[in-house]
Amino acid sequence: MPRQHREPLPAPPAYGVSTVSEVMTSAAAALGVDGFTNALALPAARRIAVVMVDGLGMTLLRRYAAHAPFLREGLGTARTLSSAFPSTTAASLAGLGTGLAPGQHGMVGYDVLDPDQGRVVNMLGRWDPAVDPLAWQPHRTVFERVAEHLPMVTVSQPRFADSPMTRAALRGGRFVGANTIHARIDAAATELAAAPRVLVYFYVNDLDKAGHRYGIDSPQWITALEDLDAALKLLARRVPSDTLLLLTADHGMVDVVRSQRIDYSERPDLLDGVAHTGGEARMLHLYLEPALGAAERELLAERWQEAFGNRAWILTRQEAVAHGYFGEVSDVVLPRIGDLLVLAREGIALVDGRRSQPAAFEMVGQHGSLTRAEREIPLLTLATPAGGRRRGRRTGTEHG
Repeated sequence: MPRQHREPLPAPPAYGVSTVSEVMTSAAAALGVDGFTNALALPAARRIAVVMVDGLGMTLLRRYAAHAPFLREGLGTARTLSSAFPSTTAASLAGLGTGLAPGQHGMVGYDVLDPDQGRVVNMLGRWDPAVDPLAWQPHRTVFERVAEHLPMVTVSQPRFADSPMTRAALRGGRFVGANTIHARIDAAATELAAAPRVLVYFYVNDLDKAGHRYGIDSPQWITALEDLDAALKLLARRVPSDTLLLLTADHGMVDVVRSQRIDYSERPDLLDGVAHTGGEARMLHLYLEPALGAAERELLAERWQEAFGNRAWILTRQEAVAHGYFGEVSDVVLPRIGDLLVLAREGIALVDGRRSQPAAFEMVGQHGSLTRAEREIPLLTLATPAGGRRRGRRTGTEHG
């Protein structure tokens, strides 16, 4: 008998229509670069800058709008997009950089199985040296394609200049590194003014770090939001008058109390038949032993359903793919997806204590699943080309 989901499954991201994967492709189209579709109907511009704020979900922006008066001005006309699935940095930044869904770009989680090596590999800061980023994600990036027609500039922290994540999904164009956010604002404003047509990608991750460490309801997170708001107001003042300045994010975040950060490795019955565990604490990839029969696989899924089915959605790989969570999935990417997926619905985090550092149990802010707080992200207009409405005052002629 098929397992019954106790709660309706959330809708998949609308890939190709209104996700993070359409932001840079729409910006390229708005700049007049051939070969791109303006799915988000962005206004035509000569200069465009896209600010990617790691961790700023739409739910959070609305909840704490009083602490971000500059960003709050744009909420009335803001659009709500969806992160990639899982709602995690690797999947969403790869979508932003390639314009593809995870089932095509292949970065389907924080850490996932490499079928060639038979081991779980990380997609961010602890990238496996045996994995070639260009082989793992071989599709041409938006950045590479745009750079053939006009200046394409990434402004970010210097440590990301040649990171595996950059090489895999954000390669192309020119990289300008600066350590502080104000130095990055200087760099972005300079790059925008230096060319008559240009696309700038600007990455900020301070908010995400504060959320993971202290939680989204913490004074530290609110301070980080206030600092971000002031910095982006300054950036909007400094960009040339024909600039379209946009803000988006890669995912939202929820807080998980310590008692609900669960070490599921203490439940041997949940790991009987599991060869590898991957993903993130709110979206597990469980890779089963190849020899496990269909009946045993179903029994394992039922055990997870019994343990967490009132707080999570339990899906097989086939169910997740059929439901469109990863978009169209290529044959190469398919085995990187877990045989069984566990998507947190309530405020829980599921950690494999056998392979996780103790710090994993201290992480307050979490993301990865498909709750609205995790998947809904903003698309805000912070400045528009001359003749349109602008956000914030800046030196020189002002446009009302």
